[in-house]
Amino acid sequence: MQDVSGLVWLLTVAGIVGLLLFDFFFHVRKAHIPTIGEAARWTGIYVSIALLFGLGVTIFGGGQMGAEYFAGYITEEALSVDNLFVFLLLLTSFKVPRADQQKVLLFGIVVSLIARTGFIALGAALINSFAWIFYLFGLILLMTAGNLLKGHGTDDDEPPNNFVIRLARRFLHTSETYDGDKLFTYENGRRVLTPMLLVMVAIGGTDILFALDSIPAIFGLTQNTYLVFTATAFSLMGLRQLYFLIDGLLDRLVYLSYGLAAILALIGVKLILHAMHENNVPFINDGETIHATEIPTLLSLILIVGILLLTVVVSLLSPKGRAQMYVAAARRHANEFLDIETDPNYCDEIFHRLLNEEAHIKTLPEKYRARIRAESELMALLRRAHEVHDERVAAGRCYARA
Repeated sequence: MQDVSGLVWLLTVAGIVGLLLFDFFFHVRKAHIPTIGEAARWTGIYVSIALLFGLGVTIFGGGQMGAEYFAGYITEEALSVDNLFVFLLLLTSFKVPRADQQKVLLFGIVVSLIARTGFIALGAALINSFAWIFYLFGLILLMTAGNLLKGHGTDDDEPPNNFVIRLARRFLHTSETYDGDKLFTYENGRRVLTPMLLVMVAIGGTDILFALDSIPAIFGLTQNTYLVFTATAFSLMGLRQLYFLIDGLLDRLVYLSYGLAAILALIGVKLILHAMHENNVPFINDGETIHATEIPTLLSLILIVGILLLTVVVSLLSPKGRAQMYVAAARRHANEFLDIETDPNYCDEIFHRLLNEEAHIKTLPEKYRARIRAESELMALLRRAHEVHDERVAAGRCYARA
């Protein structure tokens, strides 16, 4: 499995491209809002494909190769879930209607896959030429882990505003409103760009920045380029369906950043220990090998799974997680109801979800409810949503809800 034939590469790439085309023509081409059942079904299918592929790697390549693939896939999948938080903020800040979000996400996945393939090729070339690159990758991951811990607890509702987004806003002058999921529309007889193109550039550019962290992470678990590529690709393939499946649970994972920081730190240490074993840097131990105990891949896999399970369980059991989830969902539904969605039937459904979240908030311990009541901006947003709903009911534009 170390030396994968050109035919296997060709078949693998063809299979991944085929899955992407299937996704576009059968799921995304016609704009719609996926049901929970649809999202769960297709998430299960894509995860099953990834697991079956890993089983094939284990059978034909051996247990070591299988452990490397699964460690890489699970790590990349966990990082992808963290990326979904940013996608959620971007889609909300750009006010993308729910039915049109699928196409944006699929575009982001394709851009991310292309960018990461380029980074994988570059990383493999650097690793084959320079042993010191392991030190660099290890330091990048340790710095990323530190940034995750440092950033935890800051204002998570602030949408990303990296240089790609600022550049796109400056040079892509778009219309004020969407025209379905079209990239171009006509305004006053002139053909103009829609905000859909702008949000696609923002998602794609943000995806490329994510790759700068995720590629060093997976190279810390395996240096087999084929396994790096396939684990990365399969972690991205079901991301669109996963977004709609766990949308409401994203805000509940309050300790995910801690878990990811621990995983990235673990892989960073693993990379530096490997670099010491392969050391040829003149100013480190006179370029001689440093005999250090390396972390076995199987142990890395066990630790990664354990850290993720602990993170998820603690997050789900945390009252703070419940409070954060209810508040974030209520804020999002209120914004959707007021500023984003135009379909009267779906607006009515959104308002019903808002009422459910408000009912959940009332079940929280008093200390959390007091904090929520103290958020004047949130309370004003919720009041405005109720006022607008009452106006629409009076005008006969939506149904009254008990």
